[in-house]
Amino acid sequence: MAAKDAAPLALVCGGGSFPMAIADSALRDGRPVVLFAIRGFADPVAVERYQHEWIHLGAAKELTSALRRRGCRDIVIVGNVLRPHWWQIRLDWMTIRLLPRILAAMRGGDDHLLSRLAEFVEEQGFALLGAHDVAPDLLVPAGVFGSVPPRPADLEDARIGLELVRTLGPFDVGQGVVVAQRHVQAVEAAEGTDWMLERCALLRERGRVKLPGRSGVLVKAPKPGQDRRVDLPSIGKRTVEMAAKAGLAGIAVEAGGVLAVDVEDMIREADARGLFLFGLDP
Repeated sequence: MAAKDAAPLALVCGGGSFPMAIADSALRDGRPVVLFAIRGFADPVAVERYQHEWIHLGAAKELTSALRRRGCRDIVIVGNVLRPHWWQIRLDWMTIRLLPRILAAMRGGDDHLLSRLAEFVEEQGFALLGAHDVAPDLLVPAGVFGSVPPRPADLEDARIGLELVRTLGPFDVGQGVVVAQRHVQAVEAAEGTDWMLERCALLRERGRVKLPGRSGVLVKAPKPGQDRRVDLPSIGKRTVEMAAKAGLAGIAVEAGGVLAVDVEDMIREADARGLFLFGLDP
């Protein structure tokens, strides 16, 4: 892919394990990497393994200056940044000048906000790349991965879920749904996948949803028209654990449209719990 003397890839990263997985993938391809870790969100221990700089959330000038100092041209933005406390935000003069644009962007949904972020990155002379551009090996393949195959009824639920994600896409709703026996059990909104699955577990625990044994499918896919350079959906071992807690039969995702980290651990967890993992051919 990239030569070892190419300009370093910049990973502007929040929390979670995905920034490190993407960094490792780029390094295996011979691409130098610098992590620009967001204070209060990125994992301090994990970040220390890589070339890195710490940045404050909201400090646009600090970030752009650091990117230029390190000679970076390509940027990937990845990792969790939950709704911050006021003291975690450090506005510099560039950000203050951008406040009218930021406030206007926040009046839309996630897609609108992230699209405005992409515009800003490109205006500063950088190229925004998606995680899948630099780490295509993290994309979920088509078909069964793991030892548990889905049943025909599971695949039917999965197809209903995929169609639902696509239908809801224009409303900028989340990228995940749960379907069981052709009935929609939950739709991901602002709470995210884990909390949606927690809600599904609670509904079964309290008898609001009655289903035999393990049944139901978590379906994740990108929204139609989504800028895949930002906020591509993802799954991991934690997703499997939460799906099992919710009593689901398995997880189905759009092949080539969802990232998976620590795939071997995820497959072992799914096999141990009797859940299937399946990549839906879009």
